[in-house]
Amino acid sequence: MSLPPELSQALDAVAATPRLLVTSDFDGTLAPIVNNPADARPLPEAGDALVALAGLPSTTTALISGRALATLRELSALPAAVQLVGSHGAEFASGFAHHIDRDLLQRITDRLAAIAEGKPGVTVETKPASVALHVRNAGPADGEAALAAAWDAAAGWDAHVTTGKAVLEFAVISTDKGEAVDILRREHDASAVVFFGDDVTDEKAFVRLGGSDVGVKVGPGETAATYRIDSPEDVAEALQYLADARTRAGLA
Repeated sequence: MSLPPELSQALDAVAATPRLLVTSDFDGTLAPIVNNPADARPLPEAGDALVALAGLPSTTTALISGRALATLRELSALPAAVQLVGSHGAEFASGFAHHIDRDLLQRITDRLAAIAEGKPGVTVETKPASVALHVRNAGPADGEAALAAAWDAAAGWDAHVTTGKAVLEFAVISTDKGEAVDILRREHDASAVVFFGDDVTDEKAFVRLGGSDVGVKVGPGETAATYRIDSPEDVAEALQYLADARTRAGLA
């Protein structure tokens, strides 16, 4: 594998920034997509490179995922040096900044469970502030019917809807990976940010980037990111390249 020359050049440039923040999505980016979400694990090379970056001076690393924070912590198995932000950017180690309407969350969960009933492969995932309907493992007819029914039901819910790859998620608080990137940028006074992401939910982070920041889209699809690579294996290579470049820049 080899990175696109324009991405290598961008990583060389950002590696010299005084205070670097390196952020990434989890599923489909650091970890390959799998049929059973509980089986997702980061590629060892990607995890090692992210940890190596976290060990460099004036360098912060973070995962920003749609997963619940506790689940992200369990599946990523990364050390505390790598910050974790769950629930599409709304759930930090300090907790949620906004009130969670648990009654509404339960009503949505119950309705989605009823929609999934009798449709093999359609599953419901509950999180602290949201609930997701997954159709990745369902047949086309059942998957389309489940998503259509969920959209119809959503008209009566005061919830934030997020669409992803074969998933529809309803949050009872505002969620935004872009806002999470901004929070981390301010917290660490980062002079530049690198963000890797593969899904439509990551676009909220890409559109917040500017200046010397580097946004990298993983896989196909329209994107606001400036650069594109094909797979989580490429993410691992890019992270290691960035760690090496930052070392060469004299910031290690």
